Amino acid sequence: MDSTLYKTKVTDAFNEAAATYDRLGVEFFTPMGARLVELAAPQPGQRLLDVGCGLGATLLPAAARIGPQGTALGIDIAQAMIEEAAREAGRQGIGNVELRVMDGEHPDLPARSFDLVLGSYSVIFLPDARAALARYAGLLRDGGRIAFTSPVFTRDTFPFLPPMFTELIPMSLLDHLPAAWHPEQLHRQLHSWLEVPADLTAALDKAGFTDVRITDENVPMTAVSGEAWVDWSHTQGMRLLWQHLPGPEAAALRARLITALDALREDGGPVRIEVPVRYVTATVAR
Repeated sequence: MDSTLYKTKVTDAFNEAAATYDRLGVEFFTPMGARLVELAAPQPGQRLLDVGCGLGATLLPAAARIGPQGTALGIDIAQAMIEEAAREAGRQGIGNVELRVMDGEHPDLPARSFDLVLGSYSVIFLPDARAALARYAGLLRDGGRIAFTSPVFTRDTFPFLPPMFTELIPMSLLDHLPAAWHPEQLHRQLHSWLEVPADLTAALDKAGFTDVRITDENVPMTAVSGEAWVDWSHTQGMRLLWQHLPGPEAAALRARLITALDALREDGGPVRIEVPVRYVTATVAR
């Protein structure tokens, strides 16, 4: 898919989803963002950038840690996300946050102006993420750090979804995602840097980073019901897939997912899924 067309689709999808993004009885981005901030360890007084900030699941806890002497800039390609994040910062009383609409792949920001660059499940949406990593290195002050999350990509699972979904999702939908996510591309080692830790380390080295640390952990995802999870899936990255399914196929997939998810519930309790997440941190090599 053409890069410009892809970005337009991503922007439209997240603008439409902003009002309900991560707010439909499902918890995932919040605990993942909190853990990323914990590993990134922002310090009081620092200046940080959050790429693809969404509603602030990473940005806001990071801003709280740097305190009033620090500044946190959140950027997102979707105007509606920026507006919702601003409202959320106001609700939480966090005043050291600035929010701007900006393309995370080509951030128009001064060189060497940040101590920390964050990106939670956002870097993976960039058509040429490896080139963007080099740009982030240029934005960091000497000794600055990057910290981001991605799915734990494997050749037999569907991107950014728990393994249990592999047999339920039509793999043809991958045609509407970045080429780097395709299992067949990973298999050919064309984009294996997303899958293989050694290749990911090499990509970061080439981008200007050192001291790369990769930590794979399960993040607990909870949903009040299977239906709540499916509704929530329309508000985040999977929305890009739903919009390409014809009505009957979408209805059939919805039914399959709800049935499979509700089968995980115990005594009417919530759906609980352990989702593998890759946390990556590195230091700029100067």
